[in-house]
Order: sequence, then C-alpha cells, then structure tokens
Amino acid sequence: MWPVVIAGSISCYALKLLGFSVPRQILDSERARNVAALLPVALLAALALTQSLSTGHHLTLDARAGGLVAAVACTAKRAPFLITVAVAVAVTAGLRAWT
Repeated sequence: MWPVVIAGSISCYALKLLGFSVPRQILDSERARNVAALLPVALLAALALTQSLSTGHHLTLDARAGGLVAAVACTAKRAPFLITVAVAVAVTAGLRAWT
C-alpha cells in the first residue's frame, strides 16, 4: 500500500511542477481562460450524474434521479440555491416513501 501512496504523492507533485512550468503566454490566452472557467462546471455535472444515476458499476434509475430532475427544473427557473436543495431533497424523499 505504501508504494501506491508514495507514487501518488510523487505524481501529484510532478503535476503541480508541470503547471508552474507552463509559459505565461499560454495561461493568459483567451482559450485557457475559457477552459479554466468551464472545467469546474463540467466536472461538477459529471460528479452529480455519476452519483445520482449509478450504484456500483450499474446504471440505476431510482428516487435520486427524480431529485436530480427537480434540481435541474429549479435551476432552470433560477430558484435560490437553498430552495433548489430543499425541493430536490423533498422530491427524493417523497419518491422513496412512495416506492
């Protein structure tokens, strides 16, 4: 186990060093700024989908999917974050109680 931890630590450090060695011209480009702005959104969306629609290695449509649909609907209506979370929780709980 320790070799894996050490290899992971070295890899993370090397990746950080690689980031510091990128020329300033590349970092200041419009394309790099757009990617840096949109990448967290894409990663969060992927995380939400994988956590909501899968169990282990299997695709699962259950109450979590209903909560996700409710959250997307609230977001489309520009509801505040706390209202969005509350609606998603209520829909998920209601679907779990119903099924």
